[in-house]
Amino acid sequence: MTIKDLRTGPDWIVWIVFVILVTISVVLLSGHGVNLIAGYSTASEEEKEKYDEKKLGRVIGAGLLAIAFFLPFVVLGQALLPAWIAYAFLGFIIADSTVVIILANTICKK
Repeated sequence: MTIKDLRTGPDWIVWIVFVILVTISVVLLSGHGVNLIAGYSTASEEEKEKYDEKKLGRVIGAGLLAIAFFLPFVVLGQALLPAWIAYAFLGFIIADSTVVIILANTICKK
């Protein structure tokens, strides 16, 4: 069984998600667009003062870029890669998200 056997939709959707992730990553890594971060944009001013905006943007941007980096490999190799790679990629996304949340709540605080 390969990844191609597991897919349920067209490939162009994955490429659109890839472009969106890379675009948001570049914006966050450049130090702009911290208001794109869900919890940060709705926080009060005194809560926002507790965080270093540039560090927070870089941490979340790097986390998104890591996910975006592996996404094309999974799509391009779907006819060759075994099905367990899709589950490993899901595990990577969960681990990456966990690390980003921990780093955002530790090193990004002032």
